[in-house]
Amino acid sequence: MVTTKEILSKYKKIALVGASRDEKKASTIVMKYLQKNGYKVFPVNPSMTGQKILGETVFGKLSEIDDQIEIVDVFRPSKEAVEIAKEAVKVGAKVLWLQLNIKNLEAKKIVEANKIIYIHDKCTKIEFEEYLN
Repeated sequence: MVTTKEILSKYKKIALVGASRDEKKASTIVMKYLQKNGYKVFPVNPSMTGQKILGETVFGKLSEIDDQIEIVDVFRPSKEAVEIAKEAVKVGAKVLWLQLNIKNLEAKKIVEANKIIYIHDKCTKIEFEEYLN
């Protein structure tokens, strides 16, 4: 079993699905924190494609990102995780990370069948603060 510490130490390119410009939203707080700590974060939000969040251009979907995505960090409702899991497989992600209060067993089966690590109900920022700071 791979630990969250190992994942966050090894992988530095994160697609953040459900990115927002609202500075009070968890996704924005986490994105800013990850950027500050050396991660390359690709914001993903179909309703904001082409706009900027924290200096990064927003993508409409994972397949539009022209770089290797290592972690798909999800800030969307659990019911959307299955489609995101399918996209994560298509782009060759290493980890599907569902944030706090998000879990989906079907998404877990999809990614694990494709040798992708599945994490649910955990925050990348909190895990980083606990284990790597």
